[in-house]
Amino acid sequence: MAEAAGATPLLPGLPDEITIGEILVRLPPKPLLRCRAVSPAWRRATSARDFLLSHHARQSALPLLYSHKDVADGGQSLDVTLFDHRAGVAAATDQFQRIARLKAVPLEGGIEDGSFTPLFYPVASCDGLLLLSIECDLCICNPATQQYAPLEQLDGFMTVGFYLHPPTGQYRLLLYHETDQRAVYVFSIGSNQPPRHIGRPDPLAGHGLLFRGSLHWHTGNWIMAFDTTTESFRQIRSPVAREDYGQLFAMGDMLGIFFLNDEKTAIDIWVMKDYQGEVWAFKCRVELPVAEIRDHCQNSSHIEEVMVVNGDGELLVLVGFEDWLFQVDSDGKLIASFHARGLPSYNIVHKQSLVQHTFFPTLKGYVINDSPFI
Repeated sequence: MAEAAGATPLLPGLPDEITIGEILVRLPPKPLLRCRAVSPAWRRATSARDFLLSHHARQSALPLLYSHKDVADGGQSLDVTLFDHRAGVAAATDQFQRIARLKAVPLEGGIEDGSFTPLFYPVASCDGLLLLSIECDLCICNPATQQYAPLEQLDGFMTVGFYLHPPTGQYRLLLYHETDQRAVYVFSIGSNQPPRHIGRPDPLAGHGLLFRGSLHWHTGNWIMAFDTTTESFRQIRSPVAREDYGQLFAMGDMLGIFFLNDEKTAIDIWVMKDYQGEVWAFKCRVELPVAEIRDHCQNSSHIEEVMVVNGDGELLVLVGFEDWLFQVDSDGKLIASFHARGLPSYNIVHKQSLVQHTFFPTLKGYVINDSPFI
Protein backbone atom coordinates (compact mmCIF):
# COMPACT_ATOMS: atom_id res chain seq x y z
CA MET A 1 0.00 0.00 0.00
CA ALA A 2 2.23 2.76 -1.24
CA GLU A 3 1.90 6.29 0.06
CA ALA A 4 1.10 9.08 -2.36
CA ALA A 5 4.00 11.46 -2.97
CA GLY A 6 4.10 14.04 -0.22
CA ALA A 7 1.23 12.48 1.74
CA THR A 8 1.42 12.66 5.52
CA PRO A 9 1.81 9.17 7.02
CA LEU A 10 -0.78 8.02 9.54
CA LEU A 11 1.94 7.68 12.20
CA PRO A 12 4.97 9.99 12.00
CA GLY A 13 8.13 8.08 11.26
CA LEU A 14 6.40 4.91 10.07
CA PRO A 15 5.39 4.07 6.51
CA ASP A 16 1.69 3.36 6.09
CA GLU A 17 2.54 -0.16 4.89
CA ILE A 18 3.65 -0.89 8.48
CA THR A 19 0.97 1.15 10.27
CA ILE A 20 -1.90 -0.33 8.26
CA GLY A 21 -0.62 -3.71 7.15
CA GLU A 22 1.14 -4.77 10.35
CA ILE A 23 -0.38 -2.79 13.24
CA LEU A 24 -3.96 -1.70 12.58
CA VAL A 25 -4.85 -4.96 10.83
CA ARG A 26 -4.07 -6.86 14.06
CA LEU A 27 -6.39 -4.86 16.33
CA PRO A 28 -9.65 -6.34 17.61
CA PRO A 29 -12.78 -4.79 16.04
CA LYS A 30 -13.72 -2.42 18.88
CA PRO A 31 -10.33 -0.69 19.19
CA LEU A 32 -10.12 -0.52 15.41
CA LEU A 33 -13.47 1.28 15.26
CA ARG A 34 -12.20 3.80 17.79
CA CYS A 35 -9.19 4.47 15.55
CA ARG A 36 -11.55 5.83 12.89
CA ALA A 37 -12.18 8.86 15.10
CA VAL A 38 -8.52 9.96 14.90
CA SER A 39 -8.85 11.69 11.52
CA PRO A 40 -10.48 11.37 8.09
CA ALA A 41 -7.29 9.68 6.83
CA TRP A 42 -7.50 7.03 9.56
CA ARG A 43 -11.18 6.50 8.79
CA ARG A 44 -10.48 6.01 5.07
CA ALA A 45 -7.60 3.62 5.73
CA THR A 46 -9.56 1.44 8.17
CA SER A 47 -12.78 1.44 6.11
CA ALA A 48 -11.33 0.21 2.80
CA ARG A 49 -12.78 -3.17 1.82
CA ASP A 50 -9.38 -4.76 1.11
CA PHE A 51 -8.19 -3.71 4.55
CA LEU A 52 -11.34 -5.08 6.23
CA LEU A 53 -10.96 -8.42 4.46
CA SER A 54 -7.33 -8.63 5.63
CA HIS A 55 -8.42 -7.64 9.13
CA HIS A 56 -11.06 -10.38 9.19
CA ALA A 57 -8.51 -12.95 8.02
CA ARG A 58 -6.32 -12.06 11.02
CA GLN A 59 -9.09 -12.65 13.57
CA SER A 60 -9.18 -15.91 15.49
CA ALA A 61 -12.12 -18.28 15.34
CA LEU A 62 -13.15 -18.48 18.99
CA PRO A 63 -15.73 -20.61 20.83
CA LEU A 64 -19.04 -18.81 21.15
CA LEU A 65 -20.85 -18.80 24.50
CA TYR A 66 -24.32 -17.51 25.17
CA SER A 67 -26.53 -16.76 28.15
CA HIS A 68 -29.82 -15.05 28.92
CA LYS A 69 -29.68 -12.22 31.43
CA ASP A 70 -32.40 -10.24 33.21
CA VAL A 71 -32.53 -6.61 32.05
CA ALA A 72 -33.64 -3.55 34.00
CA ASP A 73 -36.84 -2.88 32.02
CA GLY A 74 -38.04 -6.48 32.30
CA GLY A 75 -37.52 -9.61 30.24
CA GLN A 76 -34.20 -11.14 29.29
CA SER A 77 -31.46 -10.36 26.82
CA LEU A 78 -29.20 -12.68 24.84
CA ASP A 79 -25.55 -12.09 25.75
CA VAL A 80 -23.10 -13.41 23.15
CA THR A 81 -19.53 -13.91 24.37
CA LEU A 82 -16.34 -15.28 22.83
CA PHE A 83 -13.90 -17.31 24.90
CA ASP A 84 -10.22 -16.68 24.16
CA HIS A 85 -8.03 -19.18 26.02
CA ARG A 86 -4.90 -17.40 24.74
CA ALA A 87 -5.49 -14.44 27.07
CA GLY A 88 -3.98 -16.50 29.92
CA VAL A 89 -5.61 -18.02 32.94
CA ALA A 90 -4.64 -15.05 35.13
CA ALA A 91 -6.48 -12.63 32.85
CA ALA A 92 -9.97 -14.08 33.14
CA THR A 93 -11.66 -10.80 32.30
CA ASP A 94 -9.83 -10.72 28.96
CA GLN A 95 -10.71 -14.32 28.12
CA PHE A 96 -14.42 -13.51 27.91
CA GLN A 97 -15.22 -10.93 25.24
CA ARG A 98 -18.88 -9.97 25.07
CA ILE A 99 -19.58 -9.06 21.45
CA ALA A 100 -23.34 -8.48 21.52
CA ARG A 101 -26.40 -8.09 23.69
CA LEU A 102 -29.84 -8.32 22.08
CA LYS A 103 -33.36 -8.11 23.41
CA ALA A 104 -36.46 -8.80 21.35
CA VAL A 105 -39.58 -6.63 21.37
CA PRO A 106 -42.24 -7.92 23.83
CA LEU A 107 -45.12 -9.82 22.26
CA GLU A 108 -48.72 -9.94 23.35
CA GLY A 109 -50.04 -13.10 24.96
CA GLY A 110 -48.07 -13.59 28.18
CA ILE A 111 -49.71 -15.59 30.95
CA GLU A 112 -49.31 -13.08 33.75
CA ASP A 113 -49.38 -9.58 32.28
CA GLY A 114 -50.55 -10.10 28.72
CA SER A 115 -47.12 -9.85 27.12
CA PHE A 116 -43.82 -11.72 27.01
CA THR A 117 -40.39 -11.18 25.50
CA PRO A 118 -39.24 -13.98 23.17
CA LEU A 119 -35.62 -15.05 23.47
CA PHE A 120 -32.89 -15.08 20.85
CA TYR A 121 -30.67 -18.15 20.46
CA PRO A 122 -27.46 -18.44 18.39
CA VAL A 123 -27.75 -20.96 15.56
CA ALA A 124 -24.69 -20.67 13.29
CA SER A 125 -21.79 -18.39 12.35
CA CYS A 126 -20.12 -17.62 9.02
CA ASP A 127 -17.57 -14.90 8.19
CA GLY A 128 -18.53 -12.77 11.20
CA LEU A 129 -22.26 -13.08 10.52
CA LEU A 130 -24.37 -14.66 13.24
CA LEU A 131 -27.60 -16.51 12.51
CA LEU A 132 -30.14 -16.33 15.34
CA SER A 133 -33.46 -17.98 16.04
CA ILE A 134 -36.34 -16.35 17.90
CA GLU A 135 -39.47 -18.38 18.49
CA CYS A 136 -39.87 -20.09 15.09
CA ASP A 137 -38.23 -17.30 13.08
CA LEU A 138 -34.68 -16.67 11.86
CA CYS A 139 -32.69 -13.45 11.77
CA ILE A 140 -29.15 -12.44 10.91
CA CYS A 141 -26.79 -9.95 12.48
CA ASN A 142 -23.18 -8.83 12.52
CA PRO A 143 -22.24 -8.14 16.16
CA ALA A 144 -19.15 -6.13 15.16
CA THR A 145 -21.05 -3.69 12.91
CA GLN A 146 -24.32 -3.82 14.89
CA GLN A 147 -26.35 -4.69 11.78
CA TYR A 148 -29.49 -6.78 12.15
CA ALA A 149 -32.39 -7.96 10.00
CA PRO A 150 -35.11 -10.62 10.21
CA LEU A 151 -35.20 -13.26 7.47
CA GLU A 152 -38.61 -13.58 5.89
CA GLN A 153 -39.87 -16.20 3.40
CA LEU A 154 -38.74 -18.95 5.78
CA ASP A 155 -41.92 -19.89 7.64
CA GLY A 156 -41.89 -23.60 8.36
CA PHE A 157 -38.20 -24.02 7.50
CA MET A 158 -35.40 -25.20 9.80
CA THR A 159 -31.78 -24.38 9.05
CA VAL A 160 -28.97 -26.95 9.08
CA GLY A 161 -26.22 -24.98 7.34
CA PHE A 162 -24.92 -21.44 6.74
CA TYR A 163 -22.25 -20.77 4.12
CA LEU A 164 -20.76 -18.49 1.48
CA HIS A 165 -21.41 -19.62 -2.10
CA PRO A 166 -18.07 -18.80 -3.82
CA PRO A 167 -19.31 -18.55 -7.44
CA THR A 168 -21.88 -15.85 -6.60
CA GLY A 169 -20.55 -14.32 -3.37
CA GLN A 170 -23.98 -14.89 -1.80
CA TYR A 171 -24.50 -16.07 1.75
CA ARG A 172 -26.88 -18.99 1.76
CA LEU A 173 -28.80 -21.19 4.16
CA LEU A 174 -29.33 -24.92 3.85
CA LEU A 175 -32.83 -25.74 5.04
CA TYR A 176 -35.35 -28.46 5.81
CA HIS A 177 -39.09 -27.93 5.76
CA GLU A 178 -40.90 -29.09 8.87
CA THR A 179 -43.30 -31.18 6.76
CA ASP A 180 -40.50 -33.24 5.15
CA GLN A 181 -37.13 -33.49 6.87
CA ARG A 182 -35.58 -35.36 3.94
CA ALA A 183 -36.17 -32.56 1.45
CA VAL A 184 -33.32 -30.03 1.45
CA TYR A 185 -33.59 -26.44 0.21
CA VAL A 186 -31.17 -23.57 -0.42
CA PHE A 187 -32.05 -19.95 0.36
CA SER A 188 -29.93 -16.97 -0.72
CA ILE A 189 -29.95 -14.21 1.90
CA GLY A 190 -31.15 -10.98 0.31
CA SER A 191 -32.94 -12.75 -2.53
CA ASN A 192 -36.65 -12.25 -3.19
CA GLN A 193 -36.90 -15.84 -4.40
CA PRO A 194 -38.28 -18.61 -2.16
CA PRO A 195 -36.02 -21.46 -0.99
CA ARG A 196 -34.95 -23.75 -3.83
CA HIS A 197 -35.27 -27.54 -3.52
CA ILE A 198 -31.97 -29.32 -4.26
CA GLY A 199 -32.22 -32.93 -3.07
CA ARG A 200 -33.11 -35.56 -0.51
CA PRO A 201 -30.05 -36.72 1.48
CA ASP A 202 -30.15 -38.64 4.74
CA PRO A 203 -31.54 -36.59 7.65
CA LEU A 204 -28.92 -34.17 8.98
CA ALA A 205 -28.41 -33.57 12.71
CA GLY A 206 -27.60 -30.08 13.93
CA HIS A 207 -25.66 -27.50 11.94
CA GLY A 208 -22.91 -28.45 9.55
CA LEU A 209 -19.27 -27.75 10.33
CA LEU A 210 -17.62 -25.76 7.54
CA PHE A 211 -14.27 -27.33 6.65
CA ARG A 212 -12.33 -27.20 3.36
CA GLY A 213 -15.23 -25.61 1.50
CA SER A 214 -17.82 -28.17 2.59
CA LEU A 215 -20.34 -28.43 5.40
CA HIS A 216 -20.09 -31.67 7.39
CA TRP A 217 -22.54 -33.60 9.58
CA HIS A 218 -22.08 -36.88 11.40
CA THR A 219 -25.05 -39.15 10.63
CA GLY A 220 -24.07 -42.34 12.45
CA ASN A 221 -22.18 -44.65 10.09
CA TRP A 222 -21.31 -41.81 7.72
CA ILE A 223 -20.31 -38.17 7.60
CA MET A 224 -22.40 -36.25 5.11
CA ALA A 225 -20.51 -33.48 3.26
CA PHE A 226 -22.07 -30.66 1.26
CA ASP A 227 -19.82 -28.90 -1.25
CA THR A 228 -20.64 -25.18 -0.96
CA THR A 229 -19.46 -24.47 -4.53
CA THR A 230 -21.29 -27.22 -6.45
CA GLU A 231 -24.05 -27.46 -3.81
CA SER A 232 -23.98 -31.25 -3.94
CA PHE A 233 -23.77 -33.94 -1.26
CA ARG A 234 -21.33 -36.79 -0.82
CA GLN A 235 -20.61 -39.34 1.91
CA ILE A 236 -17.40 -39.72 3.90
CA ARG A 237 -16.52 -42.71 6.03
CA SER A 238 -17.04 -42.28 9.76
CA PRO A 239 -14.13 -43.50 11.93
CA VAL A 240 -16.45 -45.88 13.83
CA ALA A 241 -19.98 -47.17 13.30
CA ARG A 242 -22.10 -45.72 16.08
CA GLU A 243 -25.79 -45.01 16.38
CA ASP A 244 -25.22 -41.87 18.43
CA TYR A 245 -24.04 -38.68 16.78
CA GLY A 246 -20.51 -37.42 17.23
CA GLN A 247 -19.45 -33.78 17.39
CA LEU A 248 -17.25 -32.61 14.53
CA PHE A 249 -14.53 -30.00 14.95
CA ALA A 250 -11.63 -28.55 12.95
CA MET A 251 -8.04 -28.75 14.18
CA GLY A 252 -5.92 -26.75 11.76
CA ASP A 253 -5.99 -28.63 8.46
CA MET A 254 -7.49 -31.77 10.01
CA LEU A 255 -11.11 -32.75 10.53
CA GLY A 256 -11.85 -34.21 13.95
CA ILE A 257 -14.75 -35.86 15.73
CA PHE A 258 -15.41 -36.75 19.35
CA PHE A 259 -17.94 -39.00 21.05
CA LEU A 260 -19.19 -38.39 24.60
CA ASN A 261 -19.98 -41.61 26.47
CA ASP A 262 -23.44 -42.26 27.91
CA GLU A 263 -22.30 -41.44 31.43
CA LYS A 264 -20.86 -38.11 30.23
CA THR A 265 -17.56 -38.88 31.91
CA ALA A 266 -15.21 -39.36 28.93
CA ILE A 267 -14.79 -38.48 25.26
CA ASP A 268 -13.09 -40.43 22.47
CA ILE A 269 -11.35 -38.19 19.92
CA TRP A 270 -10.55 -39.16 16.31
CA VAL A 271 -8.76 -37.07 13.67
CA MET A 272 -8.70 -37.49 9.89
CA LYS A 273 -5.05 -37.79 8.90
CA ASP A 274 -5.85 -37.91 5.16
CA TYR A 275 -8.98 -36.03 4.10
CA GLN A 276 -8.90 -37.13 0.47
CA GLY A 277 -8.19 -40.75 1.35
CA GLU A 278 -10.65 -40.69 4.30
CA VAL A 279 -8.04 -42.09 6.68
CA TRP A 280 -8.93 -41.72 10.37
CA ALA A 281 -6.71 -42.21 13.40
CA PHE A 282 -7.69 -42.55 17.03
CA LYS A 283 -6.22 -39.56 18.86
CA CYS A 284 -7.00 -40.16 22.52
CA ARG A 285 -9.59 -40.79 25.18
CA VAL A 286 -10.04 -37.90 27.61
CA GLU A 287 -11.36 -38.88 31.03
CA LEU A 288 -13.17 -35.78 32.17
CA PRO A 289 -12.44 -34.66 35.76
CA VAL A 290 -16.11 -35.09 36.68
CA ALA A 291 -15.61 -35.53 40.43
CA GLU A 292 -13.45 -32.40 40.60
CA ILE A 293 -16.00 -30.43 38.57
CA ARG A 294 -18.92 -31.61 40.71
CA ASP A 295 -17.03 -30.81 43.89
CA HIS A 296 -16.22 -27.34 42.56
CA CYS A 297 -19.89 -26.67 41.81
CA GLN A 298 -21.29 -28.58 44.79
CA ASN A 299 -23.62 -30.38 42.42
CA SER A 300 -23.88 -34.04 41.39
CA SER A 301 -25.72 -33.45 38.11
CA HIS A 302 -24.47 -34.51 34.68
CA ILE A 303 -22.14 -32.33 32.62
CA GLU A 304 -24.22 -30.09 30.34
CA GLU A 305 -21.99 -29.20 27.38
CA VAL A 306 -18.67 -30.42 26.01
CA MET A 307 -16.73 -28.75 23.21
CA VAL A 308 -13.37 -29.59 21.62
CA VAL A 309 -11.45 -26.70 20.07
CA ASN A 310 -8.06 -26.09 18.54
CA GLY A 311 -5.85 -24.55 21.21
CA ASP A 312 -2.86 -23.33 19.16
CA GLY A 313 -2.22 -26.77 17.70
CA GLU A 314 -3.22 -28.67 20.84
CA LEU A 315 -6.62 -30.08 21.66
CA LEU A 316 -8.54 -28.13 24.26
CA VAL A 317 -11.70 -29.44 25.91
CA LEU A 318 -14.27 -27.00 27.27
CA VAL A 319 -16.84 -28.33 29.72
CA GLY A 320 -19.97 -26.36 30.59
CA PHE A 321 -21.60 -27.11 33.94
CA GLU A 322 -24.25 -24.86 35.45
CA ASP A 323 -22.80 -21.33 35.14
CA TRP A 324 -19.18 -22.50 35.12
CA LEU A 325 -16.79 -23.18 32.27
CA PHE A 326 -13.93 -25.63 32.78
CA GLN A 327 -10.82 -25.89 30.63
CA VAL A 328 -9.41 -29.42 30.37
CA ASP A 329 -6.33 -30.63 28.50
CA SER A 330 -6.02 -33.82 26.43
CA ASP A 331 -4.74 -35.71 29.50
CA GLY A 332 -7.95 -34.96 31.39
CA LYS A 333 -6.25 -32.46 33.68
CA LEU A 334 -8.35 -29.51 34.83
CA ILE A 335 -6.41 -26.45 33.73
CA ALA A 336 -8.74 -23.65 34.75
CA SER A 337 -12.26 -22.87 35.87
CA PHE A 338 -14.24 -19.73 35.21
CA HIS A 339 -17.51 -18.33 36.42
CA ALA A 340 -18.56 -18.22 32.80
CA ARG A 341 -20.68 -15.77 30.86
CA GLY A 342 -22.64 -18.55 29.19
CA LEU A 343 -22.41 -22.09 27.92
CA PRO A 344 -20.80 -23.27 24.66
CA SER A 345 -23.32 -23.02 21.85
CA TYR A 346 -23.56 -26.17 19.71
CA ASN A 347 -19.84 -26.13 18.88
CA ILE A 348 -20.15 -22.71 17.22
CA VAL A 349 -16.91 -20.81 16.68
CA HIS A 350 -17.12 -17.17 15.61
CA LYS A 351 -14.62 -15.00 13.74
CA GLN A 352 -15.39 -11.28 13.99
CA SER A 353 -15.61 -9.11 10.88
CA LEU A 354 -16.15 -5.44 10.04
CA VAL A 355 -16.73 -6.19 6.36
CA GLN A 356 -19.90 -4.54 5.04
CA HIS A 357 -22.39 -6.74 3.17
CA THR A 358 -24.70 -5.36 0.50
CA PHE A 359 -27.57 -7.72 1.34
CA PHE A 360 -28.31 -6.12 4.73
CA PRO A 361 -30.04 -2.92 3.46
CA THR A 362 -32.18 -5.02 1.08
CA LEU A 363 -33.79 -6.94 3.94
CA LYS A 364 -37.11 -5.76 5.34
CA GLY A 365 -36.74 -4.67 8.96
CA TYR A 366 -33.00 -3.94 8.61
CA VAL A 367 -31.50 -1.77 11.37
CA ILE A 368 -28.02 -0.66 12.37
CA ASN A 369 -26.97 0.44 15.87
CA ASP A 370 -30.57 0.09 17.02
CA SER A 371 -32.95 -2.35 18.71
CA PRO A 372 -32.73 -5.30 19.24
CA PHE A 373 -29.10 -4.45 20.10
CA ILE A 374 -28.89 -2.96 23.60
